[in-house]
Amino acid sequence: MKNTILLTAMLLLGIITTAQQKLPDNKRQISESVEKHKNDLIAISDEIWAHAETAFEEYESSKKLSDYAEANGFSVEKGVAGMPTAFVATYGKGKPVIGILGEFDALPGISQKAAPTKQALEPGGAGHGCGHNLFGTASLGAAIAIKEMIQEGKIKGTVKFFGTPSEEKYFGKIWMVEAGLWDDVDVNLSWHPKAKTEADVQSSLALVDFKVEFFGQAAHAAADPWNGKSASDALELYAAGINYYREHVRPTVRMHYHIEDAGQVVNVVPDYTKIWVRIRDTKRSGMMPVYERVMAMAEGAAIMANVDYKISLISGIYEVLVNRSGGEIMQKNLELLGPINYTEAEIAFGKKIQEATDKPQVGLDGSIRPLAETRENPGGGSTDVGDVSWNVANINLNVTTAPVDTPWHSWAVVACGGMSIGHKGMIYAAKSMAMTMVDLFENPKLVEKVKAEYLQRKGEEVYKAMIPDGPPPVPSK
Repeated sequence: MKNTILLTAMLLLGIITTAQQKLPDNKRQISESVEKHKNDLIAISDEIWAHAETAFEEYESSKKLSDYAEANGFSVEKGVAGMPTAFVATYGKGKPVIGILGEFDALPGISQKAAPTKQALEPGGAGHGCGHNLFGTASLGAAIAIKEMIQEGKIKGTVKFFGTPSEEKYFGKIWMVEAGLWDDVDVNLSWHPKAKTEADVQSSLALVDFKVEFFGQAAHAAADPWNGKSASDALELYAAGINYYREHVRPTVRMHYHIEDAGQVVNVVPDYTKIWVRIRDTKRSGMMPVYERVMAMAEGAAIMANVDYKISLISGIYEVLVNRSGGEIMQKNLELLGPINYTEAEIAFGKKIQEATDKPQVGLDGSIRPLAETRENPGGGSTDVGDVSWNVANINLNVTTAPVDTPWHSWAVVACGGMSIGHKGMIYAAKSMAMTMVDLFENPKLVEKVKAEYLQRKGEEVYKAMIPDGPPPVPSK
């Protein structure tokens, strides 16, 4: 058994060594730097995975990342933009200034062990069903590799790591953008865990979140219901209006809602209800008319039920502004690194995940996808990376951290993020992003090309943050 393990380790080392030998000197140094920090990065990722802290509660996760940045020579500013768990880690001076994003928040209710069948680590607890434990850690690993090259005088400029909280709920990056944290950044990089590896040149969906409250008059539901004004009636009428409206919107529109309070008991006419509504479309320009119509429906529902109502904006985000010039730079580095290779045990783990989620048992895809055409209507989800991309040229990446067709935001992604499949993707992402950053530091013309495309795609659009007045909705600790 020991001989088998030793042989496997030697073979993997041989693969790494051969791959590194193909790299130019500067990129071989990047790879070696990430490998040097690999054990620490995996340990940090696993601790964030175990803490599984949700929106604006990521105190331990933020501390793990910011402490490691400080230990590696970065100057760290904590609690930026009114958010205790947001921070910026900076090293170097002068231009270019290259930024990199790191997320670290989890999702509620999907706690999971690092096992290929559904087994909660903490019943009812949170879990990293979007792989953000890997996201933040890989990005910091890339930033450290760049820092070491600046420190040695191999490249000149400034690297900034942005620790960004609450991507899953309140979209913390909006407040960071409003605080001007990217104002001096030339190019920004970001990545996301996926079931495939590719330079990401697709957009996302614009989104707006808001809550509607209805206020009525309580009464006994049997003895004198005529004295009541049902907030529940208004909520049901409102939800029905949204559902009828679905037939009359463009196919790119998505509408979701979650009823947070529909009344407390059956024998009381409810005097209060609350619903959380989310509207999306491929572009903010298409989303806004739908948002305005759905808000108007709330007034109609209140009139029909003879109750009062209140609409409260949570936040809204832009679609991602694609940058193909940046994608082309990233693509070349992915091809330099080559595919991600998996062990038989990892492939078997992936197939068990697929079996448990009723997917074809095809395992993992570590291949490098060719650079795709940018689709007009990409579908998919939403991210506050979009708001960053409307304020600075942004390059995106996807890296395999889970089996093919894995349901995202699920226990299956949590499971992979806490073991070697996720770890491999994280280390790969750190190397590919740092290699792309080296290209930008070494070649001012590439920076200008990426920035020129950003300006061309943005056009005359004036960015306007969509957040309510006042500070971010950070809960009391």
